[in-house]
Amino acid sequence: MAERVRTLVEYNASVSLTLPGARDHGPGFWEPAARTVTPEGDVVLLVPWDSPTARAAAYAQDDDLTCVMEITDVAPVAMRQRIRGRAWLAGWLTAVRNEDRDRCVELLAERHPVQAVLESDGDQPAWMPVRLEVGEISVDDLWGTGCVEPEELARTEPDPIARHEAELLQHLHSAHSDQVRGLCTLLGDRAAGADRAAGADRAAGAEVHAAVRDVVPVALDRFGLRVRLTEADRRTFDARFDFPEPVRDTGELRHAMHTLFAAAMG
Repeated sequence: MAERVRTLVEYNASVSLTLPGARDHGPGFWEPAARTVTPEGDVVLLVPWDSPTARAAAYAQDDDLTCVMEITDVAPVAMRQRIRGRAWLAGWLTAVRNEDRDRCVELLAERHPVQAVLESDGDQPAWMPVRLEVGEISVDDLWGTGCVEPEELARTEPDPIARHEAELLQHLHSAHSDQVRGLCTLLGDRAAGADRAAGADRAAGAEVHAAVRDVVPVALDRFGLRVRLTEADRRTFDARFDFPEPVRDTGELRHAMHTLFAAAMG
């Protein structure tokens, strides 16, 4: 679960900050341009220099500015119930100053192409790094619901497939929809419910294939592929197809997907 949250922090595009403790600014929502996690488990965010977030952080004293970062994970392929989950990180927001600034900017640059947004407009910088000292983390998504300790967030790394997931899912949907649909043959009798693992009786899988009207890839990570199936009566359920072993890069992912499609073809 910690890896899932770390992946959302690093790569998911939809992030909002709520500052209920901001004096003279009021509560509100402001989205950062980039963010990453420090070795200590803090989250560094790049926000506009003239934003309420930057102003509130600049005037904050130690840990008196509370902040909640909400991440909304949306599937990159159009489908019903497109939101895959949400995560919340609550803590205290401060400005990154002096010698910490270069270190935090370097951490951001390792994950994101931030050089362009860091360029100054004359003598005034356009963006400001701020730090969220995380106290509580919770997540509710397709993979489960629970809490994560900040120390766990610091120790884990994001999923290596995450930076490519959106384009890969869109490619699967547009160019390999027949092969994705063919994965239904790997499903057995789904009477036990949704989110089945692959590899059950092929005859029962063929019945599922015939009953399914639409199949859409919904999530891809180093462990496997999740698809969403819609039946003729418009009921939907998810199926998860695990790889034989976790993949480490797109090369291994390509091989794992070919193996999965070959198994579906018999």
